[in-house]
This record gives sequence, structure tokens and C-alpha cells, in this order.
Amino acid sequence: MNITEYNLDGRWYVEGQLNFDRKLIYYRYKTIKEYIIGPLGLELGSAEGEMTQYLINDFEHLVSVDASKELLEMIPIYKNHTKVHSFFENYRPEKKFNTIIMEHVLEHVDNPVDIISRAKEWLEDDGVMLLGVPNALSIHRLAAVKMGLLKTPDELNERDYQLGHQRVYSMETFVKDITEAGLEIIQKGGVFFKPLSNGQIENNWNEEMIEGFYELGKDFPEIAAEIFVVCKK
Repeated sequence: MNITEYNLDGRWYVEGQLNFDRKLIYYRYKTIKEYIIGPLGLELGSAEGEMTQYLINDFEHLVSVDASKELLEMIPIYKNHTKVHSFFENYRPEKKFNTIIMEHVLEHVDNPVDIISRAKEWLEDDGVMLLGVPNALSIHRLAAVKMGLLKTPDELNERDYQLGHQRVYSMETFVKDITEAGLEIIQKGGVFFKPLSNGQIENNWNEEMIEGFYELGKDFPEIAAEIFVVCKK
């Protein structure tokens, strides 16, 4: 398998994505926004552009690269935006970037360290790389182990397979891959305290509850639903 050939079937983004899935993407963006440096940004793995719609406001120009032509075509046309249909290892940027965003990419690919190392070469010397992944030690996965639904927190579940995940990271394994790729971590944290599944939250929680558990995730990053790191060369 090509190292960036992941989940090229875009049907889940059209048919299976929940409103709460989109809400989590907004919270992930909201969390990393303060670390973004302009003027040039690179988004690796844009999918259908749910995060792109926010990122375009942070850069004079943003480039989004994805291996799915179908998903790229779902992204609206923005004046300060370029869409690139390419595998990551085939991508050859003409300029280096001040910020590279890699949200929900590493859990999909065959060799995450190779992907991070490659992207590092596209980063300005004083730039930042922002990476985020689902957390194997999220409280809802820990509860699933107690309930007998998972053998271990990092076991792939049905939704992981639907999304093309090859692994689920803990903060420890996340940091290991990033440091092995030669990046220095300057900040890390968690996004959203999620005791239930996305579907259960969508069907039963109101906006005040969702916002409250987003704030709670900042206090308990090691068991939050998502984990992120901010890196430099």
C-alpha cells in the first residue's frame, strides 16, 4: 500500500458524518488556532474541507493536499486557497510553509514517521507543525474496555475500521513518532472530554453540555477524546 493511500472512499464524509463529528473538528481548530503562524499554510489531509473553512481565515494563502479527488471537489472555491490532489510522498511544494496542519492523518497511514519527516522538509525554519489524532486513552475507550467492548484501549473498533484507521495513539506513542521524526514538541494537550460515543452525544446532549465537556477536556488532556501537539524543527 502506498504510505498515504488511506480511506479514499469519501462516502463516510457524505453519508456517515454526524453533526457532532463536525463539532469536534471545529473544537480541534479552535484549540490549535492560537499556535498558527502565517502567511503561508499547508493542510495535509483536508478531506471534504470541514476544517479548511476555518483555516483559510488564518493565512494569506492556504494549500490543502488530499489523496481523494472526490473529497477535494467538495471544498468550495476560496480566493486564497489551492487544492492539490496528490499522495503526500508525490507532493513537491514550490515554497516552504510557516504552518503545517496534519489533523487526523497519522492514524491512517502505513508509516507515520516517514510522513512527519517528509512534511518537516516543507516547513520554514521558524515554522510550526500542528498535529492531532484520536486518543486511545479517551475516557470513552477506557470505559469500553471495562464493559468488554474492547480488549485494550488501543484496539481498533468498528468505527475505526469504517474510517480507515490503522492505529489509535496514546500521548506516549504519539510523542514517540514525532520525536523519532526529528521534531521538537513545544506544546501538547487534549480536546474534549468524551464519556460517550459521538452518536450518543449527538442524540442526547444539548449545546451547553457539549461546550462544558469541551472545556473539561483542557483539564484532563491525557484522557480527552483527541490529543494534539505543537512542534518545531
